[in-house]
Amino acid sequence: MAESVADMEHPAAGGATGHPLDIEGAPSQRVLAGEFTERRGYATLRERGRSDWLLIYTLAGSGFVDVGGDTVSTAAGDAVLFSPRTRQHYGTSGDNWSLAYAHFHPRAAWAPLLEWPGTGSSAARISVGTAARPRLLEALRACIRLSSAPLAQSDMFAMNSLEAALLWLDTHRSAAPRLDERILHVAEHISGDLAGALDTESLARVAHLSASRLSHVFTRTFGLSPQQYVERERMTRADMFLRTTDRAIADIARDVGFDDPLYFSRRFRRWHGVSPSEFRARHG
Repeated sequence: MAESVADMEHPAAGGATGHPLDIEGAPSQRVLAGEFTERRGYATLRERGRSDWLLIYTLAGSGFVDVGGDTVSTAAGDAVLFSPRTRQHYGTSGDNWSLAYAHFHPRAAWAPLLEWPGTGSSAARISVGTAARPRLLEALRACIRLSSAPLAQSDMFAMNSLEAALLWLDTHRSAAPRLDERILHVAEHISGDLAGALDTESLARVAHLSASRLSHVFTRTFGLSPQQYVERERMTRADMFLRTTDRAIADIARDVGFDDPLYFSRRFRRWHGVSPSEFRARHG
């Protein structure tokens, strides 16, 4: 027989429970994240769910989750997503269950990232391949650190890290293309060397693919051609430099792969609608 939340969780003052997964954030807090381990016997039941979204990612051990009326086991690499006001029933199924979690109120632009099969009517589950697990965990742990950091914009930093985690999870939705480790390596190579030679032929050598094959698989994975992706990354990095530093625009241009600062300015204006100097005046 199903127990109540009060039966399953540790009571706390004011009627709320003391368990990390049941702590409500401040009204203005967009994300509340953490990591913990529970032993055999831990379980939670919330018939009416919560007002926020809940992401649970299994680090080790095993748990169970009610998905559409079926009890599904979760193991390392499994992620579960609960939409607001969706019944939540989950717990430890073995000796222990180690997990990371995030309660959050998403940005509007995240809607496509939250369209997991089954969300809205029940919990939804995604199994993450071994290639993406370290990157996903890095993003989640950054979210955990930043959500409680003593920074003026800690909530925004935490949300950015959570968005990165959701993007990694998005590559493993059944409706999305499976992540190719070679393409992942190319994307990381681009981010790590924006000043370098990033033409399609050079990137193809990184992936050990032909240029045409790389273009096909890369576009299928990211929805952008390799060169569109390169320019987006360069402009995003330039955006960050202009917002957060007082470095000369010519130096920023070189750091993101443009030897000609005038050409950089033209490309930047195409992406942002204003010149780099105008952008800095507005946002710097």
